Amino acid sequence: MTSTTDTDTSVVVIGAGQAGLSVAFYLRRLGLDPGNDFVLLDRGPNTGGAWQFRWEALRIGSAHRINDLPGLDELGLSFETADKHMPAKKVVADYYREYENHYGFQVVRNADVIAVENEGEHLRVTFTLDGEETKSVTTTTVVNATGTWGAPFIPWYPGLKSFEGRHLHTSEYKSAREFIDQSVVVVGGGTSAIGFLLELENLASNLTWVSRRPIDFLEDGGLNLEARKEAVQMQDEAARAGRALPSIVSGTGVPRTRRIQAGIERGVLTPRPMFSSIEPDGVRWKDGAFQPADSIIWSTGFRPELRHLAPLKLREKEGGISVGQGIAWKDPRVFFAGYGPQASTIGANRAGRMIARQVIATLSKIQAMKNGR
Repeated sequence: MTSTTDTDTSVVVIGAGQAGLSVAFYLRRLGLDPGNDFVLLDRGPNTGGAWQFRWEALRIGSAHRINDLPGLDELGLSFETADKHMPAKKVVADYYREYENHYGFQVVRNADVIAVENEGEHLRVTFTLDGEETKSVTTTTVVNATGTWGAPFIPWYPGLKSFEGRHLHTSEYKSAREFIDQSVVVVGGGTSAIGFLLELENLASNLTWVSRRPIDFLEDGGLNLEARKEAVQMQDEAARAGRALPSIVSGTGVPRTRRIQAGIERGVLTPRPMFSSIEPDGVRWKDGAFQPADSIIWSTGFRPELRHLAPLKLREKEGGISVGQGIAWKDPRVFFAGYGPQASTIGANRAGRMIARQVIATLSKIQAMKNGR
């Protein structure tokens, strides 16, 4: 990393998924040099952001719509025309690899950021490289684009730790073959839970679907987060107020595709209300009903991954970080991409442009203050 003024770099972007790459694209377009003026750090070993960790059976056609990165058309690529039969994790990883190479982003990989700290008027970002060597870089600004994949959420229920079977979160799910002839309980009301149920249908000995809230099936068969203004507004209000972010699924619903409708008609996609407790060999409802289980799959979502920002003391008493227009209200040197109302892939792209402009404005302001001393 070459030196810029009195820091190693002007901008550190943490995370090279959809949000991080979108910001990088616009920083480059606005004149910053990748690897010099700004640096991207990514924890994953390969390209693709969180997609590289998703399960093998997930296909582009069955996942939420994946919107193209800004400038992806310059490579002659689009997720609209991608092979719908290929694993989504491979398609996304391949496209992102070509994208990074084309724009020369020089992403530093296997870089797990463990802390962002104040160092006078600058920020120091400390990370481990390949799980061994500890390094740090000083910067003027930080763009946090870590998403949520690294912070899976499993709600607590009585008896949770007493279960003698297998607890598995969406982030750990690899293949339905792991559950052959098992009695499986799937918890969650989103498309991931539904996808698991359809994959397990002919492999598990018994399937039980439970959800903490009624499933809102969308009759138009399509999911458009941007069109669901209420859900986006709820995310924005929570982010501005520093509250924990609400579930996006609860506000957006699940598209009733032909595949899902067929599953409903077969009786596979018939959710039961949430159980009240967990026992060593299964789950129990308030009315005394009991379902034996070998495995419980928790498709219960994620929380924003923010632990590395703890030294900056940005968190509010309400449990979240106050963020407006992508800027941390407690520290205007810290920006958030793909956070709250920007969580959809369309939102991440729009935020990339907005945040890059704000970063440039902040750098210009800081430079002007230095020149005026």
